[in-house]
Amino acid sequence: MAKILMLLPNEEFDPTEAGVPWRVLRQAGHDVYFATGDGTQARCDQITLSGEGLNGESLGGMLKSLAAKPDNADIYRQMERDKNFQNPMAWKNVKPDDFGALVLPGGHAPGMKPYLESDEVFSICRNFFKREAPVASICHGILALARSKNAQGQSILHGYQVTGLNNFQEKIAYKMTKKTMGKHYQTYPETVQDEVSRALINPKDFKPGPIYPAFGTAKNPNKGFVVKDRNLITARWPGDVYKLAYGFTQMLETV
Repeated sequence: MAKILMLLPNEEFDPTEAGVPWRVLRQAGHDVYFATGDGTQARCDQITLSGEGLNGESLGGMLKSLAAKPDNADIYRQMERDKNFQNPMAWKNVKPDDFGALVLPGGHAPGMKPYLESDEVFSICRNFFKREAPVASICHGILALARSKNAQGQSILHGYQVTGLNNFQEKIAYKMTKKTMGKHYQTYPETVQDEVSRALINPKDFKPGPIYPAFGTAKNPNKGFVVKDRNLITARWPGDVYKLAYGFTQMLETV
């Protein structure tokens, strides 16, 4: 069984995008370890976890789609009791060669920025790509890879086909929440899709997926959209996370 590393910011990551891969990987018999910026226990985006403020009736209840599903919120709370989650490493202390695979969850809130701008995170990402070890990312997690440069000064994603939070998803989430939550759902002025597309050989190597996505669940894990390319599997949002997690588990079986 593999020894898996999951990188997290100290706060405001998406609970579903971290919790579901942890659960699926643990069920498959893998060991999951965590690392945060300062080595203290991470805390997810509490708005997404609780759904507080996401009950806007004026939008026909669409805001509710941004909150964690009850089953996925329960999984996150189970992960909070995991001893490895409670005792993470600091990014600077990670020895990437000790791990066989890497998971990069996403999120949208301001607390994501240290994670997506860290040279220590970029160094870890480079190591896994240099070894061609399995890597999974979802949502904003793809930015950590896009911003990691190889020896030639190119993104380590140069030559890959990927997906991540697409323009439609990111813009509509911000539009729905701007009035009540300000920029909580806008991590950066430039969208994930636009930035990542610039890091690729061809912007068309970013695959946005269907406009109206299906939401995968534990009972229907094949619903959702992912892109697999060699050692990398990527997804867009919590609705894709089960397909990502099971696809990543299958990748580990072939290593």
